[in-house]
Amino acid sequence: MPDAAPPSETMRRRGRPGHDREAVLRQAIDLFNRRGYDATSISELALQLGVTKSAIYHHFDSKEALLAAALDEALDGLSTAVSAAAEATGESAYARLRATVEAAVHILTAHLPAVTLLLRVRGNSPLERAALERRREIDERLATLVRDAAADGDLRRDVDPEVTSRLIFGLVNSLVDWYRPEGRLPEERLAETISSVLFTGLERPATEGERR
Repeated sequence: MPDAAPPSETMRRRGRPGHDREAVLRQAIDLFNRRGYDATSISELALQLGVTKSAIYHHFDSKEALLAAALDEALDGLSTAVSAAAEATGESAYARLRATVEAAVHILTAHLPAVTLLLRVRGNSPLERAALERRREIDERLATLVRDAAADGDLRRDVDPEVTSRLIFGLVNSLVDWYRPEGRLPEERLAETISSVLFTGLERPATEGERR
């Protein structure tokens, strides 16, 4: 049975939700990741929280509003991190690229559930398509840094910059599949470890003359 229409604004103001907005959003993201967005209803979310649907509508107008908040959380963090590094002055493209990757890892671990949800979006609605467009813009900014660093001679010349971009994206995005904050690798070391492994392999090997 479809969910009932959300209550009026007056009713929402009068409601007394059992959880604050953040708690509702955290639980919604968890359910969307476990069950899928389309398969999750407001009724199920309310049941999980132990509240009425009106308590949820006190904070969010609809299920789509919950999804929008989750995607914004992931995209705003990633966009800020990439923009800050990409627009930094006085640094080489290589240094800015490395800083961008490390910042992206920090954002991903800090907002792991929201980023996991973002990476599962397939463009099934205007909201999802808008999120995918924002994600492509972020990816393109990172790809531009890769191309600039390669043009400067700071990355391996035998690897196409587009391939390098995809390798970076793939490695960072794979964290949602295997990284667990409670695991053996502390969060504060994760960005440094990934950056070290990734860029040691991507650096241009020194020539014989440079090694002398």
